[in-house]
Amino acid sequence: MNDSDVSGWWLLLAAWLLAAIASISAIYIGEVLGQSPCVLCWFQRTSMFPLAVVLAVACFNSDLTVWRYALPLAVIGALFALSHSLLYAGVIPQSIQPCSATGPSCSGAGMTILGGLPLPYLAFAIFTAIIILLLLIRRRMLP
Repeated sequence: MNDSDVSGWWLLLAAWLLAAIASISAIYIGEVLGQSPCVLCWFQRTSMFPLAVVLAVACFNSDLTVWRYALPLAVIGALFALSHSLLYAGVIPQSIQPCSATGPSCSGAGMTILGGLPLPYLAFAIFTAIIILLLLIRRRMLP
């Protein structure tokens, strides 16, 4: 393994840690804190949970080509998190919000943790950080 591969592996490890912490946190918020996820949260989870598994396997195998199949998952999750963030901020009108009247609100007070940190913003930041790390890995892999 050359120096580029070693530094790429550390970037991969950082991406996996972000995905793993985000996945564990989502489970903790839902199961321990009892906050039911809204529709957009579920869509974000469908990207983050497999991303944590894919990146873990890639770390174990030192597979720096993981950016090819992990990047689409991260981008899809980021798009859902961005739309959720825009809805939460009030940029997207409430009339087109995807949440039903019976489920939790996509933009309500229940979408915050740690004294007011909005979950949609946090999810978008984590997806963006993972995308940046994967792009850095890609840059190291390509000549």
